[in-house]
Amino acid sequence: QVQLVESGGGSVEAGGSLRLSCVASVYLYSSFCMAWFRQAPGKEREGVAYIRDDTTYYSDSVKGRFTISKDNAKNTLYLQMNSLKFEDTAMYYCAAALGSLACSRRAGSTSFNSWGQGTQVTVSS
Repeated sequence: QVQLVESGGGSVEAGGSLRLSCVASVYLYSSFCMAWFRQAPGKEREGVAYIRDDTTYYSDSVKGRFTISKDNAKNTLYLQMNSLKFEDTAMYYCAAALGSLACSRRAGSTSFNSWGQGTQVTVSS
C-alpha cells in the first residue's frame, strides 16, 4: 500500500479557492490511478477527480471548477478548487489504486486500496 498524507484544507467563503495537496510515500508511477474523494456528513464518499498519466476525469459536480494534477518529482497530488460552493463542504481524501480502470471508470471508493487521513474543507455561504 501507498502511504498518503493530505493537507491544505480550511475554511473559505463561497466563491473562494483552496488547493489541496497529497504527499505519497512512493513515486507516482503511471501505473497508479490517483484520485480525490470527498465525504459530507450523512453522505456516501464520492469521487470528484481522477488522474492517470496526464489523463484526468471529473465528476459533473466539480467539472470546470476543480483541477487535479500531480508532480511526480515531489510524489505529490494536488486538487485546485476554484469557485467553491457551500455544497463542496466535506472531508476530502486522496486515494491510490493500481491500474487504469479505476480512473477510466471513475470508480467508487471500493476500487482504491490506499487512503489518506483526510483534510476538511468548509465553505460558508
